[in-house]
Amino acid sequence: MATATYQNGSLSAASLQGFVLVGFGGGAQAQALLFAVFLAMYVVSVLGNLTMIVLITRDARLHSPMYFFLKNLSFVDLCYSSVIAPNALANFLSSSKVISFEACATQFFFFSLLGTTEGFLLAVMAYDRFMAICSPLRYPVTMCPMVCAQLALGTYCGGCLNSIVQTSLTFQLPFCSSNRIDHFYCDVLPLLRLACSDTTLNELVMFGICGLIIVSTTLVVLISYGYIIVTILRMRSRSGRHKLFSTCGSHMTAVSLFYGTVFVMYAQPGAVASMEQGKVVSVFYTLVIPMLNPLIYSLRNKDVKDALKRLGQRHSLVRDGSQ
Repeated sequence: MATATYQNGSLSAASLQGFVLVGFGGGAQAQALLFAVFLAMYVVSVLGNLTMIVLITRDARLHSPMYFFLKNLSFVDLCYSSVIAPNALANFLSSSKVISFEACATQFFFFSLLGTTEGFLLAVMAYDRFMAICSPLRYPVTMCPMVCAQLALGTYCGGCLNSIVQTSLTFQLPFCSSNRIDHFYCDVLPLLRLACSDTTLNELVMFGICGLIIVSTTLVVLISYGYIIVTILRMRSRSGRHKLFSTCGSHMTAVSLFYGTVFVMYAQPGAVASMEQGKVVSVFYTLVIPMLNPLIYSLRNKDVKDALKRLGQRHSLVRDGSQ
């Protein structure tokens, strides 16, 4: 690593050549165990989300707004875990654990972009279920393909805007002589700890924006599901109520897992008492949730399970015909 230039006792972000990702403590055996655990979660996440994307794309019966948004969620989760896991896996086997300044900023940018996009996307999915259940006659017009595409694009644009603000504010800071990030990826909280200048503005912006996003999207989810629950309870068909509760339950499970961990980590000052605790929380929403989402939506969704059966039967027929 090249020698950095010091200015007024601090290390300028413009001249910093790299950071060291401290990651998790422990010897070689602990690192090997963590490597195995991270690899297993990442493989399951990739396979699960790719399966959902392929399944929804190929099965015409799943070409509806709900599954369009679910395919986008799988794509975001696939990219989300891929931004973090490969570099973390490499660091478990590396002694240096160095990440360049540019790579760190890039990882931070896409991590922030995809995390924010997922929050918006979960809110859009709740609104879609609200329109489908509470206004079924208006649903085909209200959630036409053009509107769905615009809503999906809006989630990515919102994520990109937040990411630009967070990344520019964070990486213009002058960093102190230590370049050791007490984390397994480049995140805002451990980076702020390395800054020499006052980070009050950064913290206010982070808590303000994250709090606003979480509160606004949570309100959309709660209001949507408030109307949904009232509508379902008024239904006379017990089987219809069970099917709708099952479908909505999958989404509420995914929402609770994601918003709960993000709120603990970013939306309230001092929520995470130590960086070790923060690392555990981070593992949950960067790897565990992207791994669980495909399972949550497939195991509790009859349409997805039927589509999986049809895909398996189709492959069996193709294999038998080629023999």
